[in-house]
Amino acid sequence: MFEAPVISRAEAATNEARAPQMPLTVRGLCLELGGTPVLDDLDLDLGPAGCTMIMGPNGAGKSLLLKLLHGLMAPTGGMIDWAGRDTAEATKRQALVFQKPVLLRRSVAANIDFVLKARGKDRGKRDALLEHVGLSHKARQPARLLSGGEAQRLALARALASEPDVLFLDEPTASLDPASVLAIEGIVSEAKARGVRIIFVTHDMGQARRMADDVVFLHGGRVIEHSPANAFFPEPQTQAARDYLNGRIVV
Repeated sequence: MFEAPVISRAEAATNEARAPQMPLTVRGLCLELGGTPVLDDLDLDLGPAGCTMIMGPNGAGKSLLLKLLHGLMAPTGGMIDWAGRDTAEATKRQALVFQKPVLLRRSVAANIDFVLKARGKDRGKRDALLEHVGLSHKARQPARLLSGGEAQRLALARALASEPDVLFLDEPTASLDPASVLAIEGIVSEAKARGVRIIFVTHDMGQARRMADDVVFLHGGRVIEHSPANAFFPEPQTQAARDYLNGRIVV
C-alpha cells in the first residue's frame, strides 16, 4: 500500500515559519445563476496557514465558492481579496484539484512535464514529484490507465508542481477506497506542513475531524458558522450545523 512521506516535526516547524502570507477576505459575495441567487451576501476571513474544511449539505454552494475564490468564475457582487493581490496574480499562486481528476491524454510523466513547462519550473523536479506520490513506477504509463486513487495522486502531484501557496480541493477522495483516502490525506497534510494553505471541500466527517484546523459551514448559500474544528464538531453554534452533523440534513 502506498504511504505518503512523513517529514520531521523540526522540518514542519521550519516550513510553517516560511508559510506564504496570503490571507483571504471576502465581503458581501454574491452569485446568481440564471437569475437565481446561489451565494448570498457571504462574508469570510481566512488566515494565511492551515487547513480549512468547507462543509454543508448539497446545494449549499461549496464548489461554487471554490471556483469563485480561484477565479474560475466571476461573482455577481461583493469582494474577494487575497492580501491586496489582483485576481490574476492570486490565481497564479493557487491550484485546484477536482473530485474527478482532469488528466491529459498523455503519460503520467508528461502530465507533470506539462505543468512544469507552463509554469516555468525546473523540469528536473518531475521525478521527485512522482516519487513523492508513489507513481514513479508508472511514469511512462498512459494516465488514462491509472486507478481512481492513482489518478487523484497524479492530479495532486500536478497541482503541487506549480508550487502553489493555496491548494483548493473539491472532494478529492469521494468514491475512493479507504487506503487511497488515507494516501491522499497524507500528501495533503504534508503540503500543509510545508506551508501550503489548504481549502478543502468534503462531506466526510471523519476526514474533516482528522484534518481540519477550522470549519466553514455553508447552508442556503451563506456562511452560517465558521469556527475552529475543535469547537465546531463537539458544540456547533447553529441548529443547521447540529442537524447536519447528526445526519438530519441530506448531504
